[in-house]
Amino acid sequence: MKPISVQLYSLRDASADNFDEVLKRLADIGYLGVEPFNLFGKSPKEFRQQVEDLGMTVSSTHYPWANRSDINEVIDTVGALDLSRAAGGFGPDDFADRNAIARTVDTVNDLTDKLNHAGLELFLHNHWWEFVEHEGRKGYHILQEECPDVLFEVDTYWAANFGDSDPVSEVRRIRKRAPLLHIKDGPLTKGEAHVAVGDGRMDIPAIIDAADEDILEWIVVELDDCDTDMMTAVEQSYAYLANNELAMGNQ
Repeated sequence: MKPISVQLYSLRDASADNFDEVLKRLADIGYLGVEPFNLFGKSPKEFRQQVEDLGMTVSSTHYPWANRSDINEVIDTVGALDLSRAAGGFGPDDFADRNAIARTVDTVNDLTDKLNHAGLELFLHNHWWEFVEHEGRKGYHILQEECPDVLFEVDTYWAANFGDSDPVSEVRRIRKRAPLLHIKDGPLTKGEAHVAVGDGRMDIPAIIDAADEDILEWIVVELDDCDTDMMTAVEQSYAYLANNELAMGNQ
């Protein structure tokens, strides 16, 4: 079983009020890792030390994204967090048509070259728009083939593209290049909120099983929004994964 982390974007509102309490609560639940999107005023070294003092690890980071920030800031921050990978992600305009995808491919290959020179790898986090077909091909597939050095953090809910795509197949397709999985759940209906992992329509066991156990390092819970209390949903998500032996926690 792989260890369980959580994308802190899920708890952005609570973190803005009391970031320290959020981190402590996650450690108490049993999470082994956290994946930040914002450090809420802490330096990368301060944040890492606090997380480690709570018995957790910085599993990965979305702060700062490589394609939206100065590359030297990215390199310095990722190094201070004691990580070997920087994150990237793109908006719908970057996958709007084949020309846009070609520009995105060029951007990704340029970033991987720059990061590789600094001893770092680039991984990409997807949304649903990468799975829209253009001229018979999904943008995500084109990018995978034309950017051979990039790795992936497959957001498995968005990979379903509201039921139009098979997330199990998408994970299996790049299992040798996917050290991270974002696990979320929901109704697979555009505009409707996510739910605690295990309470929606996603086949979570099959998705995790599709990953390569020799490559996969972390299972990362993320809920973009939720109609119930978010911390409760994050705790329920942890319990589902740990109790069903789909991933490993600290409780």
